[in-house]
Amino acid sequence: MRLKDKHVVITGGTAGIGLATAAKLIEAGARVTICGRSRQRLDAALKRLGDQALGWCCDVSDVNDVRALFEHAEAAHGPIDVLVHNAGVQQLMDFCDAQQERAIEREVRVNLLAPMLLTELVLPAMLSRGRGMIVFVTSGLAISPKASAPVYCATKAGLRTFARTLRWQLESTPVRVVEALPPLVDTEMTAGRGASGLSPEEAARQIVAGLVAGRAEVYVGKSRLLRVIPSALANKITKGM
Repeated sequence: MRLKDKHVVITGGTAGIGLATAAKLIEAGARVTICGRSRQRLDAALKRLGDQALGWCCDVSDVNDVRALFEHAEAAHGPIDVLVHNAGVQQLMDFCDAQQERAIEREVRVNLLAPMLLTELVLPAMLSRGRGMIVFVTSGLAISPKASAPVYCATKAGLRTFARTLRWQLESTPVRVVEALPPLVDTEMTAGRGASGLSPEEAARQIVAGLVAGRAEVYVGKSRLLRVIPSALANKITKGM
């Protein structure tokens, strides 16, 4: 897909993979709308990205905010050509610990429900225009989960399944569905894990290259190994993610 002059919406675009991907897309000539919960971080991200980016402060765990993002993006930058579901939260959880506070519902809303709702909003217009791309940023943990983040792994596995089934439903249409599977990436979410990950910039470079190349699944970095190695070894790779 040629990205020049395309309008791309990226959720969770104020830091990490989302911000780095926005920068790469702008380099490719796209117009970008990013969103994030923090006004301060959103303003800082927009300052870094320059004139080809617009932003919207919203919480994708809130259904009303998801609808507002869709309406704002189209009003400000025109029809959405590419939607990148990147926003995600991960809480390390131990269900054997009765004292631990767990934000289970929020994690499910951000990681799984919000992408489904936003897809439902943008898809009719893409189909009527005869073009579009929906990108789901899942994780290597969608294939090989780790014990310390059961809800995160479950939501990413669910998002992977949703992406695959949506691709099957749309296979006779001009709308593409892409899944990007990053490995451990050095972001705020993974800080303190004690393992060295891929840089957000390199992860973004590989994701954008996969979009341009027309791949249905973009395996980033070490995540490509998860397709072919035994599950026991795969668990060792994803342990630090």
